[in-house]
Amino acid sequence: MKISYKKLWMLLIQKDITKVTLRRDLGIAPGTMSKLNKGEEVAMSVLLRICEYLNCDIGDICEVVHADKIVNE
Repeated sequence: MKISYKKLWMLLIQKDITKVTLRRDLGIAPGTMSKLNKGEEVAMSVLLRICEYLNCDIGDICEVVHADKIVNE
């Protein structure tokens, strides 16, 4: 299984918020932002801060992608 943050990027576009603004406003470390961009795991505390900032639920910013879907894409 893998995690996808595609929903986060789409939500940022809808709310007209740049990745730079998100990182700056929440104090997200550059390394953590890099992990988000690469679809790697980040701390739950970071995801919860993002949810609070965007006033959304965790399912609105990320989802689990099962291995069989990754192979078929």
